[in-house]
Amino acid sequence: MTDERLVEDYHSFTEARRRFADPIVFWDETLRDGEQTPGVHFSPEEKLRIAEVLADIGVPLIDAGIPVVSAEEARAVHLLAHAGLKSKVLASARTVPADVEAVIQSGASHIAIFVAASQVHLRYKLKMSQEEVREVSIASVRRAKSAGLHVAFVTEDTVRAPFDFVERLYRDVQEAGADRLVISDTVGIMTPLTFRWYLEEFQRRVHPKDLSVHCHNDFGLATANTLTALEVGVTAPHTCVNGLGERAGNAAFEEVALGLERLYGIRTGLRTERMYELSRLVEELSGVVVQPNKAIVGYNSFSHEAGIHTHGILAHTLTYEPMQPEVVGRRRRMILGKHSGKAAVVEKLKERGIVAPDPQLTELLQRLKAQGEARSKEELRAFLEEYRQLFEQPGVSDAEFWKMVEAIGLTEVRA
Repeated sequence: MTDERLVEDYHSFTEARRRFADPIVFWDETLRDGEQTPGVHFSPEEKLRIAEVLADIGVPLIDAGIPVVSAEEARAVHLLAHAGLKSKVLASARTVPADVEAVIQSGASHIAIFVAASQVHLRYKLKMSQEEVREVSIASVRRAKSAGLHVAFVTEDTVRAPFDFVERLYRDVQEAGADRLVISDTVGIMTPLTFRWYLEEFQRRVHPKDLSVHCHNDFGLATANTLTALEVGVTAPHTCVNGLGERAGNAAFEEVALGLERLYGIRTGLRTERMYELSRLVEELSGVVVQPNKAIVGYNSFSHEAGIHTHGILAHTLTYEPMQPEVVGRRRRMILGKHSGKAAVVEKLKERGIVAPDPQLTELLQRLKAQGEARSKEELRAFLEEYRQLFEQPGVSDAEFWKMVEAIGLTEVRA
């Protein structure tokens, strides 16, 4: 019996597989939305380091940032746009003339023009009417197209906006020249079933030439919603390495990519064996530690301790692994501890050519379990406390902020 018949694959029976776009264009948001993770800052040179690996892996589109934000952000976008990357470089802009001009001047070939769409955003953030939003959106798209840019039009909070307004706005900007339309689940409230309905209804009403999605992870559904979107023909998924991004983050690049490759059998063209290398680089430069049990790239994602699991893995890796670790540049680890069984100990002893009689094997296993249970947690608690403090006050500290206030001569007004 071949390995392929050891497990059943019901994905191949679904109709959804037939609706995937070809090609699927990964739109990386690590350097823009990922950098908006509280406390994260990438220098222009760090952005270039990440972009080079993304490009080498095969990511076709990279959002370098919002050049109007600062001089350093503008330098970063310019640096990436002129670096000769294999990927297309995109920069983002609000529906504000100065923002659009900053992208035009940056040298980026692609622009993402964004504006809010939901009533709560229009009333309390933008303080604009739907008609005003429509007018500035059309004007911004036309200006970017006149400069020769590939234009993606994005609305924030799309899925909480009135559908009639969404339909009218997207029809108008597409007529004005927008090349790609982007639906955003800005606060991560969609479920796969509802998102499927929404996207199919949007496609029926608007007939987009090219459709993209931007999913947040507030309820832990960003990857599931993104894969659902791809099932119904969405072309360009927005992803962030390690799931970085505002609040709970965005759809994780490695999860969406490997979901396509290993669950649906879709060839993405990505060099997945470099996923772990990329994850570690982003972890290092962002300062955001990857959670140990994070899918695909977490430190424990290919680690086994429980006796039943290690025994199964040693017999055949398909028992407790959905793919070989080498697919994403990982190595399998057998962890010795409280839950270990004899099979793991026997395998470990083989490293030095030792074969233990059963009585000594039993004694060794008992000592191993006792040692695992007796290990002090004080060092771990100290690390956790330091880690919590770091993320409870990311960015500029209160002390630093008030020192700045004092430096420019602002004084407290007392009643």
